[in-house]
Amino acid sequence: MTPNLKWKALFILAVILGCILFLIGLPKFPPTSLADIKDNFAHQIKLGLDLQGGTHLILQVQVQEAIAQDTDQTVQRLTDALRAKNISYTEIRRIDDTHILVRGIDPAGLNTFRDIINAQYSNIWDLSAAAGQDGGYTLSLRDAAKAQIQESTMNLSLETIERRINALGLTEPTIQLHGRNDNEILVQLPGEGDPTRAKAVIQEAGQLELRLVEDPNVYTSQADYMQKHGGILPPNTELVPGTASRTVNPADAGEAWYVLQRSNIITGRDLRTAVENRSVNNPGSYQVNFTLSPDAAKRFGPFTEANKGRQMAIVLEKRVYSAPVINGRIDDSGEITGSFSQQSAHDLAIVLSSGALPASIKYLEERTVGPSLGADSIRHGVQASVLSLLVVMIFMLFYYRLSGANAVLALILNLVILLAALAMFGAVLTLPGIAGVILTIGMGVDSNVLVFERIREELRNGKSAASAVQAGFDKAFLTIIDTHVTTVVSAFFLFLFGTGPIRGFAITLTIGLIANVFTAIYVSKTIFQYHLAKMDRQAELSI
Repeated sequence: MTPNLKWKALFILAVILGCILFLIGLPKFPPTSLADIKDNFAHQIKLGLDLQGGTHLILQVQVQEAIAQDTDQTVQRLTDALRAKNISYTEIRRIDDTHILVRGIDPAGLNTFRDIINAQYSNIWDLSAAAGQDGGYTLSLRDAAKAQIQESTMNLSLETIERRINALGLTEPTIQLHGRNDNEILVQLPGEGDPTRAKAVIQEAGQLELRLVEDPNVYTSQADYMQKHGGILPPNTELVPGTASRTVNPADAGEAWYVLQRSNIITGRDLRTAVENRSVNNPGSYQVNFTLSPDAAKRFGPFTEANKGRQMAIVLEKRVYSAPVINGRIDDSGEITGSFSQQSAHDLAIVLSSGALPASIKYLEERTVGPSLGADSIRHGVQASVLSLLVVMIFMLFYYRLSGANAVLALILNLVILLAALAMFGAVLTLPGIAGVILTIGMGVDSNVLVFERIREELRNGKSAASAVQAGFDKAFLTIIDTHVTTVVSAFFLFLFGTGPIRGFAITLTIGLIANVFTAIYVSKTIFQYHLAKMDRQAELSI
């Protein structure tokens, strides 16, 4: 054996051993029994939702809420800006989610008002005279700004849900935008037959808000408040439900309604950390302590300093969890108290620390896939793969004789490399992925047929066996590369624009094609060269 051929053989052997190590050598190494090998293989090859069962959810993000919240914050910022400039006005309020009405601006401060709008809001809001309002103006949210809020809301929702699901320890979830509508998210949880906890963490939108309480009285219902106040709410306030005591579960205390400022002081976006701890004042229960970002602390400190003695409501998912009195200045930390168990406090900490959803969500679709369907799919998929491989092997051995064994070895190594690559990169094998494996077998056969037919053609032209093998591989190389590259490009677009199962097909096909180039060109040629080095020069090549 020549030194060059020896190094090729060692490299191929190293690849084979590395692939076997990834497939059956981890995590129990070395495996001591066949059961260990099976366990390792099952652990390394992760199965998708369609193979092992699980939960399929489609969520819809209520992006309009994020737009309304942004409008409320603009109302508050504009109010603060006018007060800072001592500009009097009659009213500033939100008309709807995308319009703000400003009435009764002092004529002496009109130019300053316009300067504030032009300097701070001209890229987001359009200013125009309000129809039918004396001295009134309307701020209208621009379409480009609205689209940007919608896009950022969806991106933030996607990232937040992904962090929450991953924090639960679920294996290989699929979380991505879904369908033609920009406000839908697909969540697939393979192997999760009881998704109750995951749904609870997702549904807990975590819209933490700290709001000032405008009315210290607590009302039993909305009708109760309206009856006592003539059906009128103060400007820029709203009624928010909660409980009469500092408990989380409404069943533990009577329903209560609080009059809160519409705008918030702090939101979940301002949180830096959130952890569960044992409650000091309520032994046996837990609370959630949180810290704020430096920017939020700068706002929160002066606010609490200016509102000592007033109540501040802790609102989570549009419900008042508690409304403690501000006893002193608070800069960068706070707590959410209530009748939390350790698990519920931990889940709430996950929700808050993983980020607040910018808008609430609702479920459009929920399906639970049973494991029996997955087992049936696996069995039939494996049967189809094995049957196709056996038929191909028989054909290659019958048609190309001893050289067909070369092709069979290359095909088997191709499958080993493919499965090892899936294990190495943590890719999920789906039913379409199994179809990609079967297609890879077909592509591998095609490559070998191209090479073998070229070798036969060179032998018919009178070349020696060594020259025919060299010429056959050289002439078939460009054709093989061309067909594989075009297929990989197609698989790339399937991965780019497809959903989870289609992406699984694209991944397995791409890995299989790359492995096929290696086995059909490098490995197969090395086997031929080794065989030629052992055979007599006058002997004929079995092909």
